[in-house]
Amino acid sequence: MIDRDMRRATVLIMALFFLQPMIIGVWFALIPIVKEAIGLSKAELAVALLGMPISVLIALQLAGVATSRLGVRHVMAYFLPLQVAAGLLPLLAGGQAALFLALMAFGASVAIFEVAMNVYAGRVEKAGGVLVMNRCHGFWALGMMSGALLTATLAAAFPPIAVMAAIGAASGGLGFAAVRRMPRIREDTDGVPPPKRKLAQIPGALIAIGGYMLLVTFVEAAMTDWSAVYLAERLGLAGEGALARAGIAVTVFAAFMAAGRFAGDYLKRRFGALGLARGSVGMALLGIGCLVLPLPVEAAYLGFACVGLGVAAGYPLGVSAVSALDDRYEASNIAIMSTFALTGFLIGPPIIGFLGEAFGMRAAFAVLMPGLLACLVLARWLESRESDTGSADRRPTMG
Repeated sequence: MIDRDMRRATVLIMALFFLQPMIIGVWFALIPIVKEAIGLSKAELAVALLGMPISVLIALQLAGVATSRLGVRHVMAYFLPLQVAAGLLPLLAGGQAALFLALMAFGASVAIFEVAMNVYAGRVEKAGGVLVMNRCHGFWALGMMSGALLTATLAAAFPPIAVMAAIGAASGGLGFAAVRRMPRIREDTDGVPPPKRKLAQIPGALIAIGGYMLLVTFVEAAMTDWSAVYLAERLGLAGEGALARAGIAVTVFAAFMAAGRFAGDYLKRRFGALGLARGSVGMALLGIGCLVLPLPVEAAYLGFACVGLGVAAGYPLGVSAVSALDDRYEASNIAIMSTFALTGFLIGPPIIGFLGEAFGMRAAFAVLMPGLLACLVLARWLESRESDTGSADRRPTMG
């Protein structure tokens, strides 16, 4: 019975990781349409888009308390419909300020739901002695890509709000059904969140893992935002049509990152968390080397692929490691780690942009290498007794 429940929990959490981000992919695909509809300049849009990361940072500080008080499955059941409803708000905005506030609501619902979702995946790993985190995040990437692809297909024939509502209702409805069928792993909550910790009470391992996450997501954000600009600079492309060809850089990076996540659980089982982390960092360093050294431009494609593989396992490894630190504070620990990760996403693109403007994209990407070297040291905190395959002999506790 327990094994059957664990198999069901594993399948359902991976399905939820696929379904939940579809509406996020819809939003990303609709941004240009919203920009034109409201009549925003690029600078005005950039300010409005800050609403989402700002609210995510704030919501992450509340996510641990909400998850502890309500329980993981209840948070997912409550916030998935809220996320679908909040996803409609940016499409109803009539100006920059309204769009900023709408994205704050959307970002907050996404942040709290994703903390609960990662907590549940961490419990599946600990209770069942299985490795699922990398595959879960691989499905997350596929879900977001699927939402964007469906939107690109449907937006020409249907109004944007109808597309968002249809995809949101379908993915949200299926996701809600999955949540309702999820087995309870351990006691979800006693209704009372754990006492708030002072800074001195936060485990040093959590700070070290957070540092690792910040540096890895710094690289991931830099590649996502600036790889196409780098390739256009290397190829000497100009003009809107030609510049679009440089987008292959992002495609290569994202495809290999998704592939790395689907292979991550096998590699972690084979080499352990520390081996996977250091091997991944080494692969990322090789990729950055291909981008910054005076090599033929064809080496850049190998570079994007290597960096994609190199950063793929970073976030899943971090979630597994902090989830295993402390059962009582697992939601709070994941929220703190996610704050570090989001900080890397926020500061990475502008720093690389300023450096690229001043010194060129090769020099800007070279700045990523010291952080990756530091990750080789910080990686040792990712190895935990709880999340490794050695925990396979621990019996699951359901209910």
